[in-house]
Order: sequence, then structure tokens, then C-alpha cells
Amino acid sequence: MDFAFSDEQEELRRTVRAFLADTSPETETRRLMETPEGFDRALWRRMGTELGLQGLAVPEEYGGAGCGPVEVGAVMEELGRALVCTPFLSSAVLATTTLLRCDDEDARKRLLPGLASGELVGTLALTEDSARWDATGVQLNARESDGHWLLTGHKMFVLDGATADFVLTVARTDDGIGVFSVDGDAAGLTRIPLPTMDPTRRQSRLDYDDVPATRLRTHGDGWELVSQVLDRAAVALAAEQVGVASRALDMAVEYAKVRHQFGRPIGSFQAVKHLLADVLLEVESARAAAHYALLAAANEDPDLPAVASLAKAFCSDACLQATAENIQVHGGIGFTWEHPAHLYLKRAKTSQLLFGDPAYHRELLARRIGLDAVTVDGAA
Repeated sequence: MDFAFSDEQEELRRTVRAFLADTSPETETRRLMETPEGFDRALWRRMGTELGLQGLAVPEEYGGAGCGPVEVGAVMEELGRALVCTPFLSSAVLATTTLLRCDDEDARKRLLPGLASGELVGTLALTEDSARWDATGVQLNARESDGHWLLTGHKMFVLDGATADFVLTVARTDDGIGVFSVDGDAAGLTRIPLPTMDPTRRQSRLDYDDVPATRLRTHGDGWELVSQVLDRAAVALAAEQVGVASRALDMAVEYAKVRHQFGRPIGSFQAVKHLLADVLLEVESARAAAHYALLAAANEDPDLPAVASLAKAFCSDACLQATAENIQVHGGIGFTWEHPAHLYLKRAKTSQLLFGDPAYHRELLARRIGLDAVTVDGAA
């Protein structure tokens, strides 16, 4: 199997990289991470209208490009490289994938065109105080009253939850798990921004007090839908982690060439060479894992659940290693606020935990390939 992008996908990647170089330099990232919204709405709309990025995975009948996970992964990789402040993961991946894989045509017609054009921002609210990414962590209650659904409880760590125009909320009903569409300004919904390690990716707490909601029609229990969405989101995030790790490696190599010590570039020292070589091996291996997972998602491969967990676990570790070693190569300057190295490390650490940490996904992988029990270090 060829894991490389096609010529068209490479052209998409180059176009996105050039666009982000013009619109999202480091200075803009630092400015936006200090603003209340955390991203630029005007730039978000330009991404939708000029490049069609938010609509890549959306079928043409809903105003999208009709592409798939590989193209979305190419964009995620470039967004990671540039460390762009954007709700792309929450809106173009989580919300869009949920709508595409549910059985609710009315919801698709109502919401997908706005998501594809960049006029709307959506997100998915799943985790609660337990921070669990499985069905047992869903405790928010949904009850039906006079033909209408009302939600009561709260959600934690919701990506872009304070600014999203609508929130697809996972709740527990009398007949199992359901997914509900909630307007961002719905009565009874309180949205509280949370302090986070990574200031470039916003998270929120959402409090629901009999909030009116519309239930999405799903095939069977709603958790099957959520599980499919999480697998595809993990694959997209793995692609972003490759972008973050790749940029961190590039930064370290560039610095090793220009920083002199004892009359020679530090990159000429064997210890630095070996460190960078190890990181390169991890980054390229992560790239192969992420691209394989993207292809599995695009082809609706039945092995996707296992492949998604494998990619998320491996890319999380590789990304954290690359960003940490980048700081080590830079030495003292790499620990300063003025240098961007710490921003990449913070993105790597929070992404490692998002959708489940490597230990969780290794255990999930073991179950998905039929192993009954496995320890964290992989010993049976």
C-alpha cells in the first residue's frame, strides 16, 4: 500500500501551507491566543470560502467538496505545523463527522452547509468530570417532556465549547446513549471557558439546566455513532501531531546548524546528531502510521478501530518526544516565553491526552485485536 499523498493532495498541502504562512504567522498565533474567542472569525470564513477547507469532507449536495479523510488529514498536518488557532478539529472534524455518520437527513441539511462554508462553528460535547472517553463516562441526563428533549448536567473539556454556534451533546436517556443538537445560545446553557495548558486550543465547561435539544436519529444506540466519530477524530489528530512533530524537528535542525559552541555548529557534535536522528525516525514512523490510518478511514476499512488506536498512541508519543527534544537542542532560549518551542510542547502534551492517552489506546487496541488482557507496558 502506498502511504504517500497523491499529486492533488500534495498540491492541497502546499496551498494550505502558503495560505497559513501569509495569514497565521507566530505573531498572529500569539495575538489570537490572548483574545476572548481564541480564533479569527474572518480568517475562519476565508478558509471556508476561498479554500473550502471546512467542507473538504462534506458531500457536494451540502455545499462541500466531496473529498474525504485523507484530504482532511493533509490540512490537519499543516494546521499543526503552523500551530494555528482555529476550531477546525472541533467543527470540521468532530461536528461534521457526527452529522455525516448519523441517520438524520434533516440535521445534515440544516447544519452541514453552514459548517462547510465557515459560517457556523460546531463541536461535540462528550467528556465529563471523569474525563473518560467511553460510554461509562456519559452521565448527563436527557429526558423527554411533552414531545421535547431537555438536557440536565454538565460537560467538561469541550473543544471550542464557549464559541461554537451549536453543540452536539452526548447524553444518557432511558433507552441508552443519544446525541443531541443544542444551540449555542439555548436557554439554560451556561458556557464557561477553562484555563488550559495549551492556549492555542480552547476548552470549556458547559452547564445544562433543562436545556432544549433536538435528538439526532442514529442507527441503533447512539454510542456506536460516537465511537465511530472518536476513531476518525483520533486519526485526524494523529495527522496534526505529525505536523507538530515535523515542525519541531525542523526547528531543532535549523538551530543546530546556526548555533556555534567551541567554534563549531552544535549539529556537528555526535550527541546532537544521534538525538536528531532518533527524532527523525520517530517522526517518519508516525507519519507512516497516520497516513495508513487516514487511508483506512477513507476506505472504510473494517480494521479502522484498531488502526486508529495504533496511530493515536504512536503519534502522541512521537509528537511529545519531538517537541521536548526541540527544547533540549535549543538550550536556555528554548525555555523562554519568547521562543515558540514551548507552544509546540504544550500542544503536544494536550493532544496526547485528547481522545484518550497512549496507554488507553494501547489497551483499546489490545481489545480490538482480540487480546483479553494486557498491561500498560504491553506484556501479556
